[in-house]
This record gives sequence, structure tokens and C-alpha cells, in this order.
Amino acid sequence: MKKLPASLLSTLSLLLALVFTQCQRPEEPLVPQPLLPKAKMVAMLIQVHLNESRVDAAALPPDSARAAFNLLQRQLLTRYNVTDTIFQRSYRYYAIHDKDLDDIYGAVIDSLSAREAKLGAKDQAEEAKRR
Repeated sequence: MKKLPASLLSTLSLLLALVFTQCQRPEEPLVPQPLLPKAKMVAMLIQVHLNESRVDAAALPPDSARAAFNLLQRQLLTRYNVTDTIFQRSYRYYAIHDKDLDDIYGAVIDSLSAREAKLGAKDQAEEAKRR
């Protein structure tokens, strides 16, 4: 068996390394059509988390809780005129783009925190009135 010249061997090694690194790099996902705007995703995710909280607070058996959450989810999708497929595809797209998902969930957390603070202040005011 003949030995390959060093320059050819290094060139082949470099090409193989490039090919393997390209195979490992994930392809950029296509933007789903239609893609929900970030503001709409924020509003919907706020409602999803509020719905989860409502169902959780109801202390229902697991099957009933799942049914209640699914009903609330369908109502949410209807209210925003969005199909479950569009919502899921948009969420997956944003999840792949970490910065976008960080921006979206930053706004969701800010909004939920503000609601929680407002409810806490309201509860404190009611407690003060009772005294």
C-alpha cells in the first residue's frame, strides 16, 4: 500500500474535519408561517401560566385537572384566534432561539410578578381594614 504525500494527507484531514463539523451543526429551522409575534406569545403564555395556577389551586384529581386545563387552553386559543398547531410551532421556534425565548419569558415573569405584587398589596389593604 502506497503512502499518501503529507500535503495531500493534511488537505484530506482538513476537509474531513470541515465536513464533520458541518454535519454536527444544527440547521437553522425555518420560520413557521404564520409565526406568532412576541407580544402575542407573551400575552398567551401569561394566560397559560395563570390557567395552570387556577387549576392547581382548585386541587382537583389529576384527570379532572387535566380536563379543566385543556378546556381553559382551548378557550385561550379561541380568544386569541390561534390554532394549537400555530401556538406549538411558534413556541418551538422561539425555544430554539434562546434570546427570543429569554425576552418572552422575561416579559411573562415581569407581568406575573407585577400581578402578584398587586394582589399582595390588595390583600394587605383588606387586612388593614379588618383591624
